[in-house]
Amino acid sequence: MARAAEARAWAPGALRGIIDSLYTPFNGPGGERVDDDALRTLVAHCLGALDHDGIWVGGLVGEYWALSVDERMRLLEVAVPEARAIKPGALVEACAASTNVLETVALTRHATEVGADICFLIPPYFEARGYDATRELFAYVTERTDIALGLFNTHAAGWILTPDECARLVDDFPAICAVKNGMFRPSHTAALHRLVPDLVIWECDMLAYRAGFLRRGITAAGILGGSAYLYELPDNRVYSAQWDLLASDKLSEAIDHWYDSGLDDLVSSLHRAFGASNVEAPYTHWGSAFKVAARELGLPIGDYARSRPPQPPLPDAMVDAVRDAYRAAGLVS
Repeated sequence: MARAAEARAWAPGALRGIIDSLYTPFNGPGGERVDDDALRTLVAHCLGALDHDGIWVGGLVGEYWALSVDERMRLLEVAVPEARAIKPGALVEACAASTNVLETVALTRHATEVGADICFLIPPYFEARGYDATRELFAYVTERTDIALGLFNTHAAGWILTPDECARLVDDFPAICAVKNGMFRPSHTAALHRLVPDLVIWECDMLAYRAGFLRRGITAAGILGGSAYLYELPDNRVYSAQWDLLASDKLSEAIDHWYDSGLDDLVSSLHRAFGASNVEAPYTHWGSAFKVAARELGLPIGDYARSRPPQPPLPDAMVDAVRDAYRAAGLVS
């Protein structure tokens, strides 16, 4: 874990590799309970079988908006020891976002206590929005916590910070050492890098990496909360191979691998199937879709195989489309 004062020096060397944003498995007739054993198995799969580098716990893919504070804390209490037992040096990222700043502080302090490495915050997304509101949030949290913080700039908030606004926050709060740019806008990331050259940035649009953003130092060598575990299997680590080529600056080989391996077809097909992180969709991260995909790959999702309401289960046509995408890619028979 990095303290707030150490965050800027710590981040470039620590925020690296493939970090998996985990879904939350549920049990019960209405998904009333978190399935601890399924979560442990998922952590072991990502860090052990796939040899990925870290986990993001309790984020948007993990449906934090549907969890109680006690459940969100419990996720870390289960996941952190499992991660440390499997891969002691694994990165553990926590999401402490809430509409209630008291909950944000409590979740951030708890993440610090249980051994998470960094907490990411989402800009205000209900009662307030804009730079001033975001500054209020970070001022309140940084005065009461002591851990490295990341800024998750995502359209899930209903709006996004401009590059200039992000840079001003970074200048004002030394604890902010990283930005996850979740809008799929490489031009935003490039502009932010020009303003804050030493900031660790992940651009969620992986096209930016094949376009040389990592080579130019615009983006960091880390996927700070992706879903790579839904695009490969332990005996066919096709996504990891893609990332290794990018991180090794073998751009020509990475471009060829993206298409020749079938990754382009798989990623495009899955995105069409469930529309995750789609601005025009009636959801931003449809947990039901991630769980359908995980089930197809043989991963545990609990006996309540969907998101909690208000998100609905995945329609049958989309379930079939997910299965067809994996079959076409040769990941399932």
